[in-house]
Amino acid sequence: MSAGFQRARRPEQIEARRTAILAAARELLAERPVADISLRELACHVGLAKSNVLRYFDSREAVFLEVLDTAWTAWLDDLEGKLGDPAPADPGFAREERVAGTIAATLAERRLLCELISSMAPVLERNISLEFARSFKGRAAASTERLGALVRTRVPELSADGARQFALGVVVLVSGAWPFANPTDVVAKAAAEVGAAPEFAAALAEGLTNLLAGLVARRR
Repeated sequence: MSAGFQRARRPEQIEARRTAILAAARELLAERPVADISLRELACHVGLAKSNVLRYFDSREAVFLEVLDTAWTAWLDDLEGKLGDPAPADPGFAREERVAGTIAATLAERRLLCELISSMAPVLERNISLEFARSFKGRAAASTERLGALVRTRVPELSADGARQFALGVVVLVSGAWPFANPTDVVAKAAAEVGAAPEFAAALAEGLTNLLAGLVARRR
């Protein structure tokens, strides 16, 4: 990206700087994990000093949380179409398996989203201001409610609380399954030698199916 940005003063200039910084963050995330990207590197990539990046975002972590929020919304938009129409219940939980499998498959296609979800609580939420935390958590809660509503439309036996629990469970399971399924090269080699290399989409689908079926079974 080109360097030499002058200080933004008008709202459209400020928005342009923010957009450029977020685009730079996405480009770097396409190359390596978020933990390996420093504020200095991000600033250099967009052509700004570190102090200038911090004029537009609270911290390095806030930048990546904004990327996460956008990626999560884009995934929900895609998921809504791929879940299809509601289907009747069946004794074998095939409907729940299909819904959970669709969620897992669409998440597995989005490496950036899974990477950021798995880094959210242990890394990215550790260095943000209260004001930004309130904003981000408010948007995250709205997205969680939207996911729960999408699932409940296809699985109406779920209570509102059950749908919320399932949506939160998606975040928890991705947070744990993604780093486990994407270890360092050394750990991956050792896991392969003992036949313990997990496959992310399959493991996530199994976990989500069990969670969804269990929540439905409690209501039957």
